Amino acid sequence: MSGVLITFEGVEGSGKTTQLLRLERYLRRTGRKVERTREPDGTRLGVAVRRVFERPGARPEPLVEVFLFMAARRQHVAEKLRPWLGRGRLVLSDRYTDATVAYQGHGRGVDLDLIRELNVRATGGIAPDLTLLFDLDPAEGFRRIGRRRLDHFERERLAFHRRVRRGYLEIQRAEPKRVRLVRAGRPPGIVAAEVRAIVEEFLRGA
Repeated sequence: MSGVLITFEGVEGSGKTTQLLRLERYLRRTGRKVERTREPDGTRLGVAVRRVFERPGARPEPLVEVFLFMAARRQHVAEKLRPWLGRGRLVLSDRYTDATVAYQGHGRGVDLDLIRELNVRATGGIAPDLTLLFDLDPAEGFRRIGRRRLDHFERERLAFHRRVRRGYLEIQRAEPKRVRLVRAGRPPGIVAAEVRAIVEEFLRGA
């Protein structure tokens, strides 16, 4: 693999998607060959998986959630990530393997070692080269979301999202070289400047 995979993670309302789009525009201006994607709905199969969670009355058990996301992830890797990385692209993904560890592991209580093993199998070993973790108090994240229609996970209680945040921070403490913490409560322009600096520093050393 000659490409680079950069993933964007964080709690709901942390601004990661906005920052991904800003970084993509910046990288394209500098002449990089960039691909943008997201999980779980980066493929048609992944879109179908997301829709399962929004079906009236659907309430998958935590382990079922894991299996659904792993199926979407496997397709995502086969259809998009592996080909793009093989062509030397700089790939930006809105969520990836860490999301399952944080949401289903720390948030739902699914065995962390099981999730990590399934992640390896689902990805064929394709791991993020760099992860940007946008850290924010979940209560502030929901104030940012405002009155928009909430999805399956956004409708969870605040206690769930606080467990997710703690999970993300634990991932960052375990892998500080790969996972870079970005304080997401600051103005978007300041956050964007830090993101660009982190990514440029990483690419210079890659």
